[in-house]
Amino acid sequence: MLCWCEAPLVMTFYELIWQGEGVGDAGDLEEALLNFQEIKPKELSWQQVFADANQAPPSIRRYSSFEAFLDNEDELETIHPTQDMLERFAPDHA
Repeated sequence: MLCWCEAPLVMTFYELIWQGEGVGDAGDLEEALLNFQEIKPKELSWQQVFADANQAPPSIRRYSSFEAFLDNEDELETIHPTQDMLERFAPDHA
């Protein structure tokens, strides 16, 4: 008889980078894009954020798991969301 043992579910982990600093995390890309809405100063538009040549634009580091992040493993990729991607998740976007 073949027994299927449940393997632990490993979740991808996303670290949010704002102005070069890790400022938050998320369990998926959509959550990461939503979280940037809370991080961005309310008085700035996404256009202003991307136009500021003195600051790195927001980015997202994707890790294979939270444990990989804690173990200082290299990220699987760095995602550079576009202004349009971030604007789609803005609260006032219809």
